[in-house]
Amino acid sequence: MPSARPRILYVSDLAYPAKERRYCDEDITLTSSLREEFDIAVCHPLDAAALMSGFDAVVVRNSGPVLHYQAAYDAFRERALADGVRVYNQLSGKGDMAGKGYLLELTAAGFPVIPTVDSAPDLDLLPEADSYAVKPKQGADSIGLEFVPRERLAGLPFGDILVQPRIDFRYEVSFYFVDDTLQYALYAPDPERRWALEPYEPTSEDREFAQRFVDWNDIAYGIQRVDACRAPGGELLLVELEDLNPYLSLDLLSPEVRDAFVSRMKTSLRALLGQETVRAVPPVRQGDHP
Repeated sequence: MPSARPRILYVSDLAYPAKERRYCDEDITLTSSLREEFDIAVCHPLDAAALMSGFDAVVVRNSGPVLHYQAAYDAFRERALADGVRVYNQLSGKGDMAGKGYLLELTAAGFPVIPTVDSAPDLDLLPEADSYAVKPKQGADSIGLEFVPRERLAGLPFGDILVQPRIDFRYEVSFYFVDDTLQYALYAPDPERRWALEPYEPTSEDREFAQRFVDWNDIAYGIQRVDACRAPGGELLLVELEDLNPYLSLDLLSPEVRDAFVSRMKTSLRALLGQETVRAVPPVRQGDHP
């Protein structure tokens, strides 16, 4: 008799009201494709810890900001690590999976990121700007974000917040990886419409920029999104390294690019399950560089 197909617990908050995005549509698309090779069950993030022992792996996708269910997520993470559960993305991520403190580490190490500090004595390290972004270290989806003038910075309640200069960027661009291989890129030509995305063909310099952060994060199996902005001087600066549950905007891709991404994700999942060795496959090109 043929061996049983791998059982995947797919974690998503299908009803989460994401701004300008429909989580349920993306996860219907993905689970429909993954079901060709895996037995799939979909659950809410609050149910993942109780259900995961009956599955070969857990795939965390559009599960919403963790801060809305922090205690449940912490319990899921602790139990998964203790029991050796295969989780996709791997729980070793150093980006948003661990909060936004990595922006401080990357700033100190000289990476091309928006300069970030978390204490009053370090405010002088920030460049002059018309205003500054203040965000919680455990924030997500712009929750808790506010912009303040420089004269208010010294009075901020430091400890759980980060401060960055507000960048007058030309556009935002996102690079989407499976494991350590870039699959596609999208950009928002209008800075006021973050999710009005279009295909973007990255230059070699863009690829090197994004790859540097993925290499630093060192996740063997999983999906990562490197969010950057094009600064007034033309350089790219990291905005966020999304390594927990990045939205993929699959509905904006050509069928060829979308199919190539899903195929690469299946290969990655099989490798996580120990069924095969991952070999890098060049992504399908899409569109011209803007």
